[in-house]
Amino acid sequence: MKTLHFKTDVNCSSCIATVSPELEFKDKIQDWSIDITNPDNILTITTDYTEAEVKEILEKVGHKAEPVPA
Repeated sequence: MKTLHFKTDVNCSSCIATVSPELEFKDKIQDWSIDITNPDNILTITTDYTEAEVKEILEKVGHKAEPVPA
């Protein structure tokens, strides 16, 4: 597994509640968190998914994600 970082538009607890079901129950995701205190709302995710697949998961529930270097 690798740890990836994304700039997102997930900026409140309601937004986290929206993406949580999509990230919680995936076999390829070990751990994830979103730092909404960071101006870029950074998603840190430990996963076997590719950056493109993680981006697609968030877009599926109406949120944007752009990969950023660790």
